Amino acid sequence: MRQRRRLSTEIKRTLRALSNQISLLNHQVGAHVDLKDVDLDCLDLIAQHGPLSPSALSRRAGLHPATMTGILDRLERNGWIARDREPSDRRAVLIRALPDRTAELFRLYSGMNSSMDDICAGYSEAELAVLADFLGRAADAGLTATEELGAS
Repeated sequence: MRQRRRLSTEIKRTLRALSNQISLLNHQVGAHVDLKDVDLDCLDLIAQHGPLSPSALSRRAGLHPATMTGILDRLERNGWIARDREPSDRRAVLIRALPDRTAELFRLYSGMNSSMDDICAGYSEAELAVLADFLGRAADAGLTATEELGAS
């Protein structure tokens, strides 16, 4: 029981350390392409889940719609995103990432991606499945916590 608690504590500590390191990496990447941290976060959400409406992105990012408007204006002005009219409702807008610009980001993250490939190579497929499950569930828990804090 004590060993299990110690391991759980170590996992949470390590996840915090990873979160900090990724945050610092993202800050460096953002500095190379002149993006604020929050702009980079929103661009990543658009790339992962888009096309998205501005309100859906605002909810997912936990940001006020007025704040989101400024972020989207900056991203569009600098060629990172496009705002397209929804074909079924010409009043609605969908935001999508522009692939030409996102290639710049892939290049900047290539060192980390390469390191992750090397790390994953040291695990069996069964171990990778457990790690993928754990990380997916941890990400879902983070999303739930973010949504709950945003609603209060």
